[in-house]
Formats: sequence, C-alpha cells, structure tokens
Amino acid sequence: MLRREFLNGFGISVGASLLIPSTVLGAQTAEVVASSPIQPRDWTALRNLFPLTRKYIQLSTFLLASHPKPVADAIEKHRRAFDENPSDYWHQHFETIDHEICHAAGQYMGCKARNIALTDSTTMGLSLVYSGLQLQPDDEVLQTVHDHYSTDMSLAYRAQRTGAKINRIALYDDPARVNTDDIVQRMKAAITSNTRVFAATWVHSSTGVKLPIRAMADTIDALNKQRKANQQILFCVDGVHGFGIEDQNISELGCDFFIAGTHKWIFGPRGTGLIWGNDKAWAQSEPVIPSFSASYDVWLGGMTQDQVPVGEHMSPGGFHSFEHRWALPEAFKLHQQLGKANVQKRIHQLNQQTKMGLAKMPHVTLYTPNSNEMSSGLVCFDVKGVSPGDVVKKMHNKGIIMSSTPYRISYARFAPSLLNNEQEIEQALAEIQALA
Repeated sequence: MLRREFLNGFGISVGASLLIPSTVLGAQTAEVVASSPIQPRDWTALRNLFPLTRKYIQLSTFLLASHPKPVADAIEKHRRAFDENPSDYWHQHFETIDHEICHAAGQYMGCKARNIALTDSTTMGLSLVYSGLQLQPDDEVLQTVHDHYSTDMSLAYRAQRTGAKINRIALYDDPARVNTDDIVQRMKAAITSNTRVFAATWVHSSTGVKLPIRAMADTIDALNKQRKANQQILFCVDGVHGFGIEDQNISELGCDFFIAGTHKWIFGPRGTGLIWGNDKAWAQSEPVIPSFSASYDVWLGGMTQDQVPVGEHMSPGGFHSFEHRWALPEAFKLHQQLGKANVQKRIHQLNQQTKMGLAKMPHVTLYTPNSNEMSSGLVCFDVKGVSPGDVVKKMHNKGIIMSSTPYRISYARFAPSLLNNEQEIEQALAEIQALA
C-alpha cells in the first residue's frame, strides 16, 4: 500500500501499528466523545458548557472562543491518545479523519465535503487563496476599503509577485445608512474589463455592516455571462464574522471562495479554520503548501490527481496540532443541536437590544445599521468625549469585557453572542449611559 510507503518515507515503521486493534490501545481513545445533546434555544445550558469566567460580562467572545465542554472533551481525548502512543494513534486516523472533519463541516455549511480545505485560521485561508490565484500582470484585483489587514496584505503580497493591480473602493460612506442598491451600484461601477478578482468581507469587523453577498454575486454572475472563460471574475469572501451566526448554506451564498476561521463564532478549537471553493474557483487556484492527503500517493505514483478531493489537495500538509483539528466536528454538532435558525435569531435579538439601547443615548453615535439584513454580530459606536480605547478600559473596570475596532478609524465595539443574556446587555448599556 503506497500510503505505507509515504509513512516509511518519514522513517516511521508502520507494518504492525496499522494492524493494532483499537482495543489494544484502549477503547476510550477511539470512541467518539459522548455528550448529552443540548436542547434548541437552551441558552442557559449552552453557557454552562463553557468554563469562561463569570467575573466579567463577556461581550468580546468573538475574538477567540473558549472551548465548550464537547470540544474540550474531544481535544483531551485526542491529546491523551497522542501522548500515550502518538505513532499508532496517528496511523489509525490520518487517512480518514480529515474527510470526516470536512463531512461535518459540509453538513453544517450545506456544501460538499470535497470542496472544503482545512486551515489554521482565517488569515491562513486568505493567504492560501490569494497566493494561489492565477493572475497576470495586467489583471486587476478589486477589493474594498472595509477589509481587514489580513486581506489587504495577502492581496498586496500576491500583487507584488505577479504584477497584478489592486484597486480599492468604498461600498458605503455612512455605515449606519448603508443599503443594498448603493453597494451593488458602487461595486458594479468599479469593475473594469481587467477585473479578475473581487475580494470582500461578509461582516465588517470595523463597523458591523453585513454585505448583501447574494445580490453582489448575482451582479457579478450577470457580468460573467458577457465574458470569455479567461476573463471571468472570481468573488472571494472573508466570511468569518457571519459564519456561526447566519442561517445560510454557504454553497448558496453566491461567492466562489468562502474563507473563515472556526475558532470564533463557531466555538471551534483554537487554531482551526477552513476554505470552501466551488469547482470553478478551485480550478483557477494553485496549491501553496504541499498536502499530506492522497496527493502524496499521486507523487508516489499510486493514483491520479483527479482521484483526490480538491479540498484535501488544497489543505496545507505537515503535522498540525491534531488534537485541536480533529475535535472540530464537535463544534459543528453543537451548533446543529442548537439549530442554525435559532442561533441567528438569538444573536440578532441581542444585537437589536444593544443597538436600540445605544441609539437612545444622546452622547453615543451608533455606526452599525439598525437593520438585521445589513448587520450581524458586532455593534460599533462612539461615546462623546471618550476615546474607544478609554471606553474599553472604563468598561473593563466595571466588569465588562468589550473591544475597539483595530482599524485606522477605531470605534468602541460590543459583540453580543449566544453566551450573553438580556440582563447582561442591560447592565452594559447602563454603564455606557453612565459615561455621559
């Protein structure tokens, strides 16, 4: 079997280890983590799954997730098994487990497992996608001024290597008054005959604006129908701050590439992420880091590249923090137990409560749109006479953890999540009111 040759290439003896039954290693290392399913809309029970300190009101959990019990238990199961017998445990799982992870992700996302690549973060995913795009010196990449540093630099690095041109546009001037028609018109007006990539961000961590990705995708699709095959526009989306909130099948969102970390709103293990691409998008991208998937067997001569799922081929190889990556399915299972529609409704409910409370305060300027259709998860605002950084400090002193937006123009930011309740939101609002 050529996969054994692969392992032997690393100087690992596998002959007996692949044949050892799981009972010899200890049944507890092979079994799926068992946990009682949480009931839909049971937000108190959900909060109790997290070891997150209750000394503070947590309004910044989107930054980096605390591990809920099912995820933590799975991490510990894998960690213990690796520590006890790393070679055998890896041999037992490495051929199939990435597919199982992608299958769990695909069930949650509403897409095929074969189109999913596994990464360590949103930043890694953005870099892999943009570094792998087939661009020519005259090609144009269109992006927005609202994107995160990771998108900006990933595109800048690719432009330096290929000679492609970067053009940046504003999709809105006043985030609080953003609307779909204006966004689509601005995007369409900025697209030229040389545009080959449009890069955008689903939910802006700078303002809380949620872009109408489907409407934008429909406009790009209409333009592509008038273009030759080598002139098509790829629509690439950083989706991390809508992923885990919005009740959306990613394959129906309309973009060609969707990139997200899974250690934020999804509650996945720290150091995990993914890329979804449709077949057209993957066909226009090249691998950046060699995969340790069945692509290795292609190199060995045992199979052909068309037999390897494209997502596996595009997943970076090397040895990872396997106990974290292999525990990722538990996060998707938890969200599905809660119900995607319930999750969306709950987060929007708490966001709406937050925005309505802030909008009533004369000393507060609210930047996030009031509409749920145009916002998600994040609420950005200014307090008159107090810098965003000082708002964060003052609130921390009152037992409330929040954040400020890490952009040139910075705002104070709340991120009400499934781990919050109405009373916590009211307490946070009262402390903002007290800053008047």
